Amino acid sequence: MEHFGDRLSNRIQKLSNPTVVGLDPRLSQIPSFIKEVAIKKHGGENLEAVAAAIIMFNVGIIEAVADIVPAVKPQIAFYEQYGHAGLFAYEQTIKYAQEKGMIVIGDAKRNDISSTAEAYANGHLGEVDVFGKLLTTINADSLTVTPYLGSDGITPFTKVCQEHGRGIFVLVRTSNPSADEIQGQAVGDHLLDEEVASLVEGWGRDLIGDTGYSSVGAVIGATYPEEARTLRNLMPNQIFLVPGYGAQGGGAEDVKPCFHDNGTGAIVNSSRGIIFAYQKDDKWKEEQYHEAAREAALAMKEDLGKLFG
Repeated sequence: MEHFGDRLSNRIQKLSNPTVVGLDPRLSQIPSFIKEVAIKKHGGENLEAVAAAIIMFNVGIIEAVADIVPAVKPQIAFYEQYGHAGLFAYEQTIKYAQEKGMIVIGDAKRNDISSTAEAYANGHLGEVDVFGKLLTTINADSLTVTPYLGSDGITPFTKVCQEHGRGIFVLVRTSNPSADEIQGQAVGDHLLDEEVASLVEGWGRDLIGDTGYSSVGAVIGATYPEEARTLRNLMPNQIFLVPGYGAQGGGAEDVKPCFHDNGTGAIVNSSRGIIFAYQKDDKWKEEQYHEAAREAALAMKEDLGKLFG
């Protein structure tokens, strides 16, 4: 069973591209021709048609970028808002991306304690008991989790990571403007996010692979580059999942502190800037949305590539 930290690091190195495409489908921005096909197939404007439209849209994006981008990150909120149909689309998206050789980061920010955390971990990353048989269900390669409940809420996830070769990314410093209200508060001589970083380093210490990276990573926003430098030093073995690039205002220079000097140790997310790139330039017809996404993904790769030249 391949170690998650190694698998992700090796995939990034193979493609020379530390990017992840966020699959955050907004129904209003999905091309109309896709929605028309889905509505016709499912007999009206119903939840099943929504799910079909999301799957068709995501398949187009995945096919366009699978050979140049190592990973995708579906944000579960855009799926589960449509109930069982949306969750079906989420599961099918994960399955298709993996069939195309991509690593899937499930962005669900789950956490709880005891048996509840175990249920989250088993459902998203491991296996569940189905009438005496152990089966995979959601089956993402990794999952975002929150640290607020401490080790009681993390250990069930690291256990599954160990057993099934999966990974987690713990929220440490998020990219949103109000992050300072909690993460930036002083705790003695340090900020709260630095205390959390020390915990994350400890949680991942027994899950370090041959590449030197742990299967326990950290979410570090591109919008706080100065703090990212400190956090990089506190978590040398963590892969950083970096949101905030592009649409949220972070640029290549902002994400540079999240990497080690050799250009490893981080994967940078862009969602809207890639999957809806066709809406940014009149040269694209909506039927070319996947081509626009590929061009945007290549531009992001080139932009980040300049950092370590």
